[in-house]
Amino acid sequence: MSIFDSFNINSSGMTAQRFRMDIISENIANANTTRTADGSPYVRKVVRFEEKGSQTPFSRILNERLDHYSGRGVKVTTVQDDTWTQMNVVYDPSHPDSDENGYVTYPNVNTVTEMTNLIDASRSYEANATAFTASKTMAMKGLELGQS
Repeated sequence: MSIFDSFNINSSGMTAQRFRMDIISENIANANTTRTADGSPYVRKVVRFEEKGSQTPFSRILNERLDHYSGRGVKVTTVQDDTWTQMNVVYDPSHPDSDENGYVTYPNVNTVTEMTNLIDASRSYEANATAFTASKTMAMKGLELGQS
């Protein structure tokens, strides 16, 4: 594994976590959006990651044995709508988006969950940035040794 591989892996992690923080911010911003462009309430979005260059299990194991496999980083595969969490239904007959029974359907966004996820993404970003800095420091020390 070259020093540039570690730069690529750490930068892909930072990019993925930054994108995740953007989606979490979108969820928080739309926590009370009862009507989107299509007329339905906002639905929480979830980011899915996958290893870059993922292969079939056999070829991955073969490459691990031949190349001392060390990973290639991470990529965002999908941004899914959260269909497994129920929407919040609140009785408010005075709300303009209430149904005929007076109930309003609010998004399935829980601000506490989103803030927890935001802290997690932020810490992951920081860990990747720290690892990137450590790799950069090692590369600089190597260049200094070469000058002597």
